[in-house]
Amino acid sequence: MSITGTGTTAPQAQRGLDGATDVLVDWVVAAAAAPLPAEVEHHVRRLLVDYVAAVVPGSATDVARAVATHVADTYGTTGRTATAIGLGPVSAPGAAFLNGTSAHSLEVDDGYTPGSVHPSSVCFPAVLAAAEARGSDTTTTMRALAVALEAVSRLAAAGHPATWRNHFHNTPLAGVVGATCGVAVLHGLDADRLHDALGVAASHAGGLFAFLGKNAEVKRVHPGKAARDAIVSVELAEAGVTGPRPILETRHGYVEAFADGGFDAGTLLDGLGERWVVLDSYVKPYPSCRHLHGPIDAVLALRAEHGVTVADVARVDVATYTVASHHASTEVDSLLDAQMSIPFAVATALVHDEVGLTEFGPGSRRDPALLDLVGRVHVRADEQADADYPVLRTAVVTLTLHDGRELTERVPTPYGEPGNPVSDDEMTAKLVRLAAPVLGRDAATGLAAELWTFASLDVVARTDALCRGAA
Repeated sequence: MSITGTGTTAPQAQRGLDGATDVLVDWVVAAAAAPLPAEVEHHVRRLLVDYVAAVVPGSATDVARAVATHVADTYGTTGRTATAIGLGPVSAPGAAFLNGTSAHSLEVDDGYTPGSVHPSSVCFPAVLAAAEARGSDTTTTMRALAVALEAVSRLAAAGHPATWRNHFHNTPLAGVVGATCGVAVLHGLDADRLHDALGVAASHAGGLFAFLGKNAEVKRVHPGKAARDAIVSVELAEAGVTGPRPILETRHGYVEAFADGGFDAGTLLDGLGERWVVLDSYVKPYPSCRHLHGPIDAVLALRAEHGVTVADVARVDVATYTVASHHASTEVDSLLDAQMSIPFAVATALVHDEVGLTEFGPGSRRDPALLDLVGRVHVRADEQADADYPVLRTAVVTLTLHDGRELTERVPTPYGEPGNPVSDDEMTAKLVRLAAPVLGRDAATGLAAELWTFASLDVVARTDALCRGAA
């Protein structure tokens, strides 16, 4: 398994787990000195634009402001070397903590379907904060970002859905370990110290799925915690704190603790350094859990094709994969509950011409007509959708009309997936759409242009200045 651009060769990947940590560590160390393929670098820039599109409006949410208060009290007095968007200079762990929380606060952050994970909301806060603190150049920062995103995506996919069945949220679980790989690139860790850092990171791994249906805002904090802990793991390893080795396959290690019996080492290691799976990450067009997007697309397609209105609909049936079918709550008292509810998303797509932040807001959540329709949406797990998942996120929506007709639409690949992609222009439009209410349209448009070039890490501080200037 050659490492692209390095001229070195890592040990051969295998389906068995033995040696997996060594292969991952050797790849990270080699990749730190390797030029990125052009398509990977461009994709990381796309995800940077998408990350800022999430973190700017997210920084104004109640949960982000609560975390900002904690960060200001805990991380803001000394070592102000990184930028917390909406708060200003703090230490690198503090900046990562707040920015990761903000990035996930409105459910508009990108993801990787095979791992059911949001890599960017962990990787960008961790790597950018560490890069600011170390005065890194953008070339090294881009490599670190690519390594982190790739590691999170592969690690999450290797353990999913076993990790989900064990009640863990993959974003902080795989996120802290993968982001540690990216931060290690910035710190120039050798293989020995990286083994320690990964061992420390795995002891930080966690994040329970108990938030689902509980209106528990800790879900928003998960990426911030993981981003903070990735930086801490590297700093502790540099200071001499040791971690268990090899952390993936050792007794009581990462795999045994979180994905025992359901971890595919080949998914983590096959093609590592040659095929970048991060290129297959998706972008969200709607501000909700990704499991809701297939049903939304299906409803919008049925409306466009048949001109159906909410007054025509007697019942809605949604057949999808088991993981998504658990997002069937009809209780939508909070924004988080609505963003996790397939019934609410389907009803919203039938009632409104747009599915945006406003449509998930308090007005919609209190609309009697919309809530009546929510109660008539029925979600079930589907055997064929389960067979397709996680390669596909299949949703089949059937509208039963009052006149007895049934209209059905099947969506195997929601909008924003690599097989149904969002263009670069649409990425810019998303940032402007989400950031303009905070920054103003002209400032948001200028920020987007600066992010696409990513000529300097100063863009992070300027983003914060724009947010605080608008406050």
